[in-house]
Amino acid sequence: MRAVRLSVVTAAATAAALAAVTGCTQKSDADAGDAIQVTAADSTCDTSATSVPAGQVTLKIENKGSRATEVEILFPDDRIVSEKENIGPGTKYTLTAEVKAGSYEIACRPGMKGHGVRQKLTVTGGGKAAERDPKLDKAVAAYREYAQEQADATLPAVRTFVKAVKDGDLDAARKAYAPSRIGWERTEPVAESFGDIDPKVDVRADGLEEGQKWTGWHRLEKALWQDKKIGATEKSLADRLVTDLTDWQKRVGKAEITPTSMANGAKELLDEVATGKVTGEEERYSHTDLVDFKANVEGAQKSYELLKPVAEKNDAALTAELDKQFAALDKLLDKYRPSKDSYEFTSYDKVGKDDRKELSDAVNALAEPLSKLAAAVVK
Repeated sequence: MRAVRLSVVTAAATAAALAAVTGCTQKSDADAGDAIQVTAADSTCDTSATSVPAGQVTLKIENKGSRATEVEILFPDDRIVSEKENIGPGTKYTLTAEVKAGSYEIACRPGMKGHGVRQKLTVTGGGKAAERDPKLDKAVAAYREYAQEQADATLPAVRTFVKAVKDGDLDAARKAYAPSRIGWERTEPVAESFGDIDPKVDVRADGLEEGQKWTGWHRLEKALWQDKKIGATEKSLADRLVTDLTDWQKRVGKAEITPTSMANGAKELLDEVATGKVTGEEERYSHTDLVDFKANVEGAQKSYELLKPVAEKNDAALTAELDKQFAALDKLLDKYRPSKDSYEFTSYDKVGKDDRKELSDAVNALAEPLSKLAAAVVK
């Protein structure tokens, strides 16, 4: 689940206004291999360059603001090339991405809401985008197929959930809720790359923008577990969920996927676990957090396994550590389900403080080496 982004039309108007007030100075072009320094603050987003050659681009990000921020590289239509969420005040992060010639924006979103503050980025031709290991092209193709398979499998599960809601069957709807989310959670970075879909289907109440209507899974989750009722509004929202997810399913095959977006996406999935699932915030009404947790880990592991042949050649010590930490986390999650083939996880409100700490430590132990995967695949 990510914060909400405004519409493209509104975004363009906001961008013009922000450009007038940020007072950013003229920046230079960056040569191939040079990092772009991004300094994020509460109302500014300064970048050290406005132009880079096509190929690999690295953002050296520092958050000098008072709130956690998110930094993204965006296409003109607001699709995400690459992003890093939850960059805390006073912290730094390095983001690696691959870009083709064209026009982009670098966005800083203080508080991880709204349109944010943006800077133009022009990518010129003549970079090294084509000079990568052919194994990486195979990895991208395989991951694209995986993402489509997950989207295709999600729709029948969602229709089962929606049928129960429209039948007014509270117990059946509760039972079908978590399974309907597994495919989405496994491929969440791809789903989130379409900035207009995620806010419709996966936003929580505390992620809503001013004036935004609450729709999607979590609105229905609240109705089923907290309100304990299904009315005409919920039935209408269920229909809309199918419509929005069908839109996602049709667009997944056109998502921008690169080796670095796969690696960064794997890390994002672990960040999702750390900030939403381990804390119990994601599924606060149903307490089905461990289902999402497992799906996020599976999605991250899929990306890693596809990239491993190249990453292992470039950094065998890193892949050995990742193998170890994925296995440890998988084993720990098995404690909370009756068998390895089951998705019937313990309700998260039954998981005690010490056990949550153990899960958190295991996630952190995996997240640290996983943050190095993108660099390993582009060496």
